[in-house]
Amino acid sequence: MRSVASDAADRIKELIVERGLRPGDPLPTETELMKVFGVSRNSLREALKSLQAVHIVEIRRGYGTYVGAMSLDPLIEALAFRTVVRHSLGTDSLLELLQLREALEVGLMHQVAGRLPDEDLRTLDELVDRMHTEVRESGAIAAETDRAFHRTLYRSLDNVLLSELLDAFWSAFHRVRAQSIGAAADGEELARMHGRILTAVRAADSTAAETAMHRHFDDIRGRLAHQ
Repeated sequence: MRSVASDAADRIKELIVERGLRPGDPLPTETELMKVFGVSRNSLREALKSLQAVHIVEIRRGYGTYVGAMSLDPLIEALAFRTVVRHSLGTDSLLELLQLREALEVGLMHQVAGRLPDEDLRTLDELVDRMHTEVRESGAIAAETDRAFHRTLYRSLDNVLLSELLDAFWSAFHRVRAQSIGAAADGEELARMHGRILTAVRAADSTAAETAMHRHFDDIRGRLAHQ
């Protein structure tokens, strides 16, 4: 049986949609919402807290309640924790997450090969150069450089949900990898792999791009196998 707070949470979501509210827009006051929904202050606050946990609303103490960013951060946290727990129980949970990333990224190669704007190609060139520099200076590629490469590769598709989902999978994977699961990467070879992906994309060779992306993930998979 659903609780009063759960029903109130659903009605708040309906109100956001019906009024066409956007992230950052203010919601009615607690008193107004209590009156409209016919619920107690405790039930309303429970509903708001549940929505805040998934970034649908943002409670600013002393200022009121606003429509939240609706980011995928809760998904990242859940994915990362689920992966860690399942890995501790002896499952190949990190490999499962890697396979999911691979399926998405390889599947998108035919959409980006030969279609990236010059600005994105220049940015990707700069990022590959930065990877080589980072390897020379510190022996490893910075996580944010790798993240920027993958973000830039797909941003011309102009699909916000796709970009956020890819970034969520990347973030969850690297959050778990930060716990030193698997062998360290050969930074120079990793930089070259990203360069091969870029070369194939620039040449509009989707088959070569898919192969290069598969090899990139094969490399990660091989390192994960060395626990």
